[in-house]
Amino acid sequence: MRIPSVSANSNRPVSNVIRQILQNQGFLIEEQTYRDGKGIEKVSLIATRGTGSGGVLYCAHSDVVPVDSWSYSEAGPFEFHQTADRIYSRGSCDMKGSLACFLAAAEKFAEHNLQAPLSVIVTADEELGFVGAEHVSKNSALFRQLVDQQPLTIIGEPTLLNVVHAHKGIYVFQATSKGRAGHSSTLEAINANVKMIPFLNTMYEIYQETLTDPTWSHDAFDPPLISWNIGINDFTYASNIAPERSVCTVSFRPMPDQPIEKLMDRVRAAAEMNGLILEIDHAAPPFFVPADAPHIQQMLSYTGQEKAKTVSYASDAAMFGELKRMIICGPGDIVQAHTDDEWIAIDQLEKGTNLYSKLIKELCCS
Repeated sequence: MRIPSVSANSNRPVSNVIRQILQNQGFLIEEQTYRDGKGIEKVSLIATRGTGSGGVLYCAHSDVVPVDSWSYSEAGPFEFHQTADRIYSRGSCDMKGSLACFLAAAEKFAEHNLQAPLSVIVTADEELGFVGAEHVSKNSALFRQLVDQQPLTIIGEPTLLNVVHAHKGIYVFQATSKGRAGHSSTLEAINANVKMIPFLNTMYEIYQETLTDPTWSHDAFDPPLISWNIGINDFTYASNIAPERSVCTVSFRPMPDQPIEKLMDRVRAAAEMNGLILEIDHAAPPFFVPADAPHIQQMLSYTGQEKAKTVSYASDAAMFGELKRMIICGPGDIVQAHTDDEWIAIDQLEKGTNLYSKLIKELCCS
């Protein structure tokens, strides 16, 4: 947690530390690197021990969100501060605490001869749209091996260690109108908002529809809506300036079996009709496996829970669809993630380590 790994910067330093821990435990490690749009190196790690099929795969990400503000006065966001029952730090909840639980659990079995493979994936740029996970799924030789093995796959996002069988996707696009800046009293200026306004009307119509049309709701989720969120920016600082650029950004969270392309066809048509430039920032599908799937029921038996849940956030699971036995289950409460005093309960860390240890013992050592 003391190693800043904000997504805007390289995660090489924290990845080197994680790699050393895995090497010390005898893992075979593959490193996947790429450079982001600003030329910054990003690192994802794929590691495995043991052979055969099945086993356990744990997945985490090493990047964290920025610290625009920090309200916890006892320590800074990249200090490790422990109280009687909490640990404070950026990423403590989302999700370095979870990763630490798995590494601690795996260490207990470092000297064991495994009967089934134990594996881990730690991705980059999860917070920027699961970029590292997508890169791993397309380029990693070890990932192809994992697809053949089909292990029980644990995405360690914070769920309070509840078993989660489904989450929403995330879709973000931008529409840009271009004009010509100038004083609003002249005819030289072209106000970019003029072409944007009818496009915004269409976005509002879609927004209203998503609140009432059952096509865009799903009772398994809370809230049950796709959360069509409209943002606008014309970059002006005075009322008498005609803006040269106007941008509408929309994000929404698709759920299983929804005809999202029907919405996007309307978006594309509205953008084309009004002469706007449409760009897709990222599009990740929802994750879903039936709540009565055998591996979900198996995980419920390990946790002592009766019923699997759904969550409204998204995760790297969106990019790992070839792994058919996925579950979201990790320590910490999602309401603490990304906050300006982010923390994780020590009790959750202890329970997380115990749960991951139990999975390794039962599925890799028995």
